[in-house]
Amino acid sequence: MSPLVVAYVYLFIAIVAEIAGTTMLARSEQFTRWAPTLGMAIAYILSFYLLTLALRTIPLAIAYAFWGGLGIVLTVLVGVFFLRQPIDAVGVAGIALIVAGVIVINGWSRSVTH
Repeated sequence: MSPLVVAYVYLFIAIVAEIAGTTMLARSEQFTRWAPTLGMAIAYILSFYLLTLALRTIPLAIAYAFWGGLGIVLTVLVGVFFLRQPIDAVGVAGIALIVAGVIVINGWSRSVTH
């Protein structure tokens, strides 16, 4: 497998771990529940470690664009489907604009290279 593919796998797992950590943060009830608090800490440590591995190959701007865009979309999906937090049409439109921005940066920007 190419180093770039491996780096994107690291990045994707890092994003998923960050979403898991954020979800557990919401469940920790301000750090009063130990299991979600411990899970949150482990997920965040894993997430940032994998991000450092991804950054060996992927430029920071590209990695962070993916991190932000995919992280927002996945967090919204977790919020809607698992935490029962509604989102309105304006929220969906805003998220779509963020995703469009990530696509534009990765598809056409010459300021960073893969």
